[in-house]
Amino acid sequence: MSLVKICGINSAEAFDTAVEVGADFIGFVFFPASPRFVTGIEAKLISERHAGGPKRVGLFVDPQLDEIDDILQNVSLDILQIYGAANHIGAFRDRFGRPVWRQLGAETEADFPLHDEVSDGFVVEAKPPKGAARPGGNAAQADWDLLSRFHPHKPWLLAGGLTPDNVAEGLRRTGAPGADVSSGVESAPGRKDPALIKAFVAAVRAGGFSSRIS
Repeated sequence: MSLVKICGINSAEAFDTAVEVGADFIGFVFFPASPRFVTGIEAKLISERHAGGPKRVGLFVDPQLDEIDDILQNVSLDILQIYGAANHIGAFRDRFGRPVWRQLGAETEADFPLHDEVSDGFVVEAKPPKGAARPGGNAAQADWDLLSRFHPHKPWLLAGGLTPDNVAEGLRRTGAPGADVSSGVESAPGRKDPALIKAFVAAVRAGGFSSRIS
């Protein structure tokens, strides 16, 4: 059974729905430029609605150690997802004792990491469109044929432009162990739609295959 992550959770309703349908991961975005941004305190209040359930992932963009530390003072996170700061992945893992996923924007095979011995996994999507204000979450679909040639020695999630209608095909064509969605389950930027979350998870469960990520 393929895994599924609902990213950009910023409301009790979205969180409750992700728990209800059995999402494997939920993501909190700690990047102020995103319409899905939450503070550490807001994430804490949402996360505390249910003990257990999906693993909590914190998304950071080019963070400093103190920035992550401040968030962790408020909300417990299971995994750190990092955009940029590739040279500091090891420092993040050593300092905070949590798995660290590295975001990977892939446009050609030259973007595939060949010698990454530090990251615990990858979230793979298209490179952001020219002029984009955010490094991800832009609803840009990755080149699935390109990613079918991506065979890392670590787990990874397919992201970018996924919806309930296309995620099963994306998983099939790329061979990804799981899917990460944000804008594809929203009725407006930053506003998660419970019906779309349910439809997305159902599509992943119906169309994916068995794998693991930690």
